[in-house]
Amino acid sequence: MFGIQSKRDLTTELQSQIPILRPSIHARRANIVVKFQDLYGFTVEGNVDDVNVLNEVREKVRNQGRVWWALEASKGANWYLQPDTLLTGDSIVSKTSLKISALSNAITLKRLIRKGIPPVLRPKVWFSLSGAAKKKSTVPESYYGDLTKAVDGMVTPATRQIDHDLPRTFPGHPWLDTPEGHAALRRVLVGYSFRDSDVGYCQGLNYVAALLLLVMKTEEDAFWMLAVLLENVLVRDCYTTNLSGCHVEQRVFKDLLAQKCPRIATHLDDMGFDVSLVATEWFLCLFSKSLPSETTLRVWDVLFYEGAKVLFHAALAIFKMKENELLMAHQVGDVINIIQTTSHQLFDPDELLTVAFEKIGSMTTNTISKQRKKQEPAVMAELDQRLRRLNSLKESGKST
Repeated sequence: MFGIQSKRDLTTELQSQIPILRPSIHARRANIVVKFQDLYGFTVEGNVDDVNVLNEVREKVRNQGRVWWALEASKGANWYLQPDTLLTGDSIVSKTSLKISALSNAITLKRLIRKGIPPVLRPKVWFSLSGAAKKKSTVPESYYGDLTKAVDGMVTPATRQIDHDLPRTFPGHPWLDTPEGHAALRRVLVGYSFRDSDVGYCQGLNYVAALLLLVMKTEEDAFWMLAVLLENVLVRDCYTTNLSGCHVEQRVFKDLLAQKCPRIATHLDDMGFDVSLVATEWFLCLFSKSLPSETTLRVWDVLFYEGAKVLFHAALAIFKMKENELLMAHQVGDVINIIQTTSHQLFDPDELLTVAFEKIGSMTTNTISKQRKKQEPAVMAELDQRLRRLNSLKESGKST
């Protein structure tokens, strides 16, 4: 079920991947908590209402799959990757028609991706649109295999931390929490730690890489998706030793919360609540530990096409959805409980993404980049001060 799959008819696979969940009659009558597996093998706990929501979501996935197949039939396979020159009959279309056609495809694609990429198409679409395929094409075909062989058996601080984190990465998952799953995840993480020594390995990447393995099916494709994510999609310093990029993102998020949800921001400030208490994990793990897997992957659908701004959209939406409850909370622990409960029970991705894009409002990548540049000096000064204090404490310890 997990790991490498053989090629099968895509339509059949799409249907087989999306079973209807059927809680027992006793569970329906008592409305008790039931356990079931989602599309990616994770055990989910919820009541019968949650099961009904998931079944509705799965029906939407089926319908969305039909839309994608219809477009492939009418526009051609890989229509979203069409080159700049299109042909109509024997002649090249006019420049104006070409621009209109390209714009139409772009608008259609953006709308489609926000509604969700069918699970069976997700590996191909992600790999193409994210830039991973292009990145892979710049090196010899044997790159990943050669890399994993070259670093096999090497021991570094990164490999030791990876080995420590493997059994803690989605424990209980039917494939990830097995010797085979651990070995595959280890090769991806260790390989990347040698590819980029500035990043090496940072806790949080284990969850991201694990989910990429489940979606992409092969280690090599998961490796290149991780590479494009860290090198092109996310802020460069998010996973370096001092996590400076992550600290910047937290400050940007706090500013955006004040702009987009001013009542919530003011209330939380009055309480002394630091949003990084919940948001740090969101930005380091890209929601993989916080949202149900199917909802996380819908966020990632947009992430790999529109960029890291979607992380801010999703984070703001979670706060916005519970605005009334948050305004009534007066304890830090109550705020954390509201946010965590909400995120863990967001089984309907459309519920989150509708708020994220329709109620939060527009945020451009350029605007967020300006916010980052504004926050960078303060973050670097704070990290430098922290380092000075740490060194001072070490010196004091040596002299006593």
